Amino acid sequence: MVGIASAAIYSVLEPISKATGLTIANLNAGTGYMFLAFGWGCLFWQPLALQFGKRPVYLFSMLATMCIQVWAPHTTTNGQWIANKILQGFFGAPIESLCEISVTDIYFQHERGRYIGLYALLLAGSNFFAPIIAGFIDRGQGWEWVLYWCAIFCAMGFVFLFFFMEETNFDRSQLVGHEPEHRHRATGTTPPNLSDDEKKDAESPTLEAASSSSSPSPTARQKTYIDKIKLFQTADLRKPIRLGGMVARPLIFMTFPVIFYAGFSYGSNLVWFNVLNATASLILAGPNYNFASWAVGLSYVSPLVGVAIGSAYTGYGGDRIVLWLARRNKGILEAEHRLWLFAPSLLLIPFGLILWGVCAAHAIHWFGCVFAMGIIALTNTIGLQLSVSYCIDSYRDLGGEAIVTVILVRNTMSFAVGYGVTPWVTNMGLQNAFILAAFAGMAQCLTFLVFVKYGKDLRASSAGRYAKYVEEMGRAGVVH
Repeated sequence: MVGIASAAIYSVLEPISKATGLTIANLNAGTGYMFLAFGWGCLFWQPLALQFGKRPVYLFSMLATMCIQVWAPHTTTNGQWIANKILQGFFGAPIESLCEISVTDIYFQHERGRYIGLYALLLAGSNFFAPIIAGFIDRGQGWEWVLYWCAIFCAMGFVFLFFFMEETNFDRSQLVGHEPEHRHRATGTTPPNLSDDEKKDAESPTLEAASSSSSPSPTARQKTYIDKIKLFQTADLRKPIRLGGMVARPLIFMTFPVIFYAGFSYGSNLVWFNVLNATASLILAGPNYNFASWAVGLSYVSPLVGVAIGSAYTGYGGDRIVLWLARRNKGILEAEHRLWLFAPSLLLIPFGLILWGVCAAHAIHWFGCVFAMGIIALTNTIGLQLSVSYCIDSYRDLGGEAIVTVILVRNTMSFAVGYGVTPWVTNMGLQNAFILAAFAGMAQCLTFLVFVKYGKDLRASSAGRYAKYVEEMGRAGVVH
């Protein structure tokens, strides 16, 4: 629902511009600020979610986005529009990083490709589905109701999450050999003094010790439905407060080459999604094609098909390919195996971008443009799923905070492109701009080969720091 609210305006930029006096460049710049806030807002929401629970953060995000959508039709100046988009990005930020971590909370590594693929389908699919319905809403009720319907969808999502979404946080401190600090506080005791030998044993817990300490109590009772839908869980409220470390670590993780690359890869694929959305209304509603807003919206059926194909390829198909590669590697699954799924993008990214730009520049039949939209959406979905999966597979226990790093890098890149795309395309011309974009996209995609070859060595070189932060996060009970 938050994804729908963030993308619904793409097919109605022209009507909004005519009604408010804001230029297309102003509207696209606002979208750029929204993506920036989507990314950096994670530094605020992710620590709160890991500390106090994901459920209340999801619910508050949905409620706040609903209110912002009610305000949006009444923004008539550039300042108000920018403020509205920044707030929308800030309060909608949990959509960017929490969902992936909810997947890691529930599913094993060999299952995650499928479910992160489903997440990619729903996230990217909502972004391409929204402009379809927005065009018809604009035709029947006016562009203001595009935003009001986004608020209604968010209200529906809030009700659904309130009654059907359980908390997925779990205190994992015992699983890595640490006794939760809140237990000492609750009982009024302090950890006993240990000898040097005992300290060494405590710092390197055995699997048996972890297993025995984490065995469920025979007196534990199953949670009732009311327990499951409480806004806050008792275990989360008893955890020691470690918000400072949770804010700082995602910034520190930028020094991990693999994590930074995952963000760069994700961002490099997403920027073409932003370029597509920023120029779709400009091109299809322009003099060459003269599409009405509903027809611009209907053209987004093509990206929706591309998203479905991309999700199936990287999800179900990707898991099978990765397992096949593991068998060829003597049964050892490496995180870099999944990067081979980027191979089709080497051709698809430049093909889609050149087709989009050349067709628009020379007024070639509209089917060429619409087909290019599907190709670009396909590559965007591949980049989303593979980048996130590579990060999580490489540093599984850092997942919750490493994903924030990925989103920070990705959305900072999205902001830069969203802010400058309109003057770039206008001043350089559609054909030249998208030919340049095509070769830039291909060069970016080629970087996966560097990490196929050197990624394992880079991960090995960071093993010491990885263990240090796992230990630190284990004491807080937020490892995954």
